[in-house]
Amino acid sequence: MSDVDAVLRTVFAGLSPLVIEEVVDQDELILIRARTPSTAVACPGCGAPAQRVHGYHERVVADVPVDARRVVLRVRVRRLVCPTRGCRQTFREQIPGVLERYQRRTPRLNGQIGAVVKELAGRAGARLLSALAVLTSRHTALRILLGLPPPARPIPRVLGVDDFALRRSRRYATVLIDAETHERVDVLLDRRADTLESWLREHPGVQIVCRDSSATYAEAVRRVLPDAVQVADRWHLWHNLAEATGKEVAAHSLCWAKAGPAPSDGLQATTTRDRWHHVHALLDKGVGLLECARRLNLSLNTIKRYARVTEPDKLIRAPRYRPTLVDPYRDHLRQRREQNPAVPVLHLFHEIKTMGYTGSLNLLHKYINQGRVEADRPAVSPRRLTGYLLTHPDHRSQRQQDLFDSFTTACPEMTALAGLVHSFAALLKPISSNADRLADWINAARREDLPHLHAFTRGLDRDRDAVDAAVTLPHHNGTTEGVNTKTKLLKRQMYGRAGFALLRHRILLG
Repeated sequence: MSDVDAVLRTVFAGLSPLVIEEVVDQDELILIRARTPSTAVACPGCGAPAQRVHGYHERVVADVPVDARRVVLRVRVRRLVCPTRGCRQTFREQIPGVLERYQRRTPRLNGQIGAVVKELAGRAGARLLSALAVLTSRHTALRILLGLPPPARPIPRVLGVDDFALRRSRRYATVLIDAETHERVDVLLDRRADTLESWLREHPGVQIVCRDSSATYAEAVRRVLPDAVQVADRWHLWHNLAEATGKEVAAHSLCWAKAGPAPSDGLQATTTRDRWHHVHALLDKGVGLLECARRLNLSLNTIKRYARVTEPDKLIRAPRYRPTLVDPYRDHLRQRREQNPAVPVLHLFHEIKTMGYTGSLNLLHKYINQGRVEADRPAVSPRRLTGYLLTHPDHRSQRQQDLFDSFTTACPEMTALAGLVHSFAALLKPISSNADRLADWINAARREDLPHLHAFTRGLDRDRDAVDAAVTLPHHNGTTEGVNTKTKLLKRQMYGRAGFALLRHRILLG
């Protein structure tokens, strides 16, 4: 019997405040009958110890599973009489840690359920709990989840602010992060300046704000905390530079990659040149951009793009070829056609077939008819060359470095662009002298004939104080971006059916 008692004390150690009278095996269920100890209990009203029994009640609560089987407690509790005259007459005793008021589960079972639903929420949490021998509905799972109190966070000294989509292009919310401890502080229902302004007024103490290039957040911080330091996010600075670099590379594709058939002979190039002349003819007469768009039946953005360019050839792109199975054998095909221009395509097909070609004869015919064998087509696309420009030199392979050198040296604008990108990347390691170096970089960029990079520098000037802080201070908004990435996972788990209150609760519990 002593061994049985030892096993009971070990397996049901969490029930030690109770007196276990019987353990019944009912196949998939373990039933435990117990009672409360016969000791005095303090009255919840006056605190006087009470031991006189008025009656008995039976409570049925679920406990944590044992041996992959559900555990149910049937506990006989006492209703006691308070000895103090004028206090409550009777009260039912509670056992902290085992029996709580109005609960049908023990606190430790609620804790396990809460740990699961905090990660998986409703339906997914209920399915996992059923595999763990805990039967609960999705509604109960969500009710337990919403009952978990979010941790109390102190007002951060360095606040990270960013928005995320509740419904893309329609509704957005704002997440606030402690940029030093990486803890979630709050989630706001929208991304308006008034909402963030109200939160900052109710939570004084913020000294530094990390944000993206949003003018809305900048204005809200400026209204409430005019002396606070605003720090632009370095990732967004690099992302904006990457977009400007990609546009410049595409705009100079004729220069750095001489395509085979002259692009100026194509229908698209002819149309581009004619449109450029029509737009500039109207502009020279003093016609406005909007009127040009109306007369030429083009969008306003298209008219602006044509108006910015001083020569029509800058709008013409080198032809884009998708990679095919013939590409690895292009040099062999060129050599054979130079030796014998009349060599049959079928002979070439059999030759490259023995070299490992796995494509079809029709693909080879199309490849040759497009002039891609003789043409000095771009070895890389503008997008790939942009990637080479944005990659650290130590991280490029030898082939990538050779292509990078050949293309950038073929075009003076690409040479200048490569130097500017490399020097700007060095500014992303914050040191105190970077503010002066950034000013020199902006002046150097404006001296080059790179209009898309000029637009990037104008964006830097509009938010210059925050950009200077970004390149001189160690604070950043990377943690906030990470929370946004995790929020996308939470939204997918909830299938868009849960409201903002539940999503906010899960974000703060994360």
